[in-house]
Amino acid sequence: MSVQTSIIRERPNRDFCLKKRGEGSQRVQAVMAPVRRQVGVLWALLRDNRVFTPELQVVHAA
Repeated sequence: MSVQTSIIRERPNRDFCLKKRGEGSQRVQAVMAPVRRQVGVLWALLRDNRVFTPELQVVHAA
C-alpha cells in the first residue's frame, strides 16, 4: 500500500513505474517493481545495521 501511495505522490517511484511500463511490463509487474526495490533497500539497511537517510542518488549516464 505504501508503494501505491508513493507511485501517486512521489516522483522517483512514479518515474520508475512508468519506465517499467515503457519497457513493456504489464501494469501489475510495473507496480511490483518499486516494491521489490523498496524491499531490497530495507534488507540492506537491516543487514548493515544502518539508518535510512533520504538522499537522492544521481546516476550519470556514460
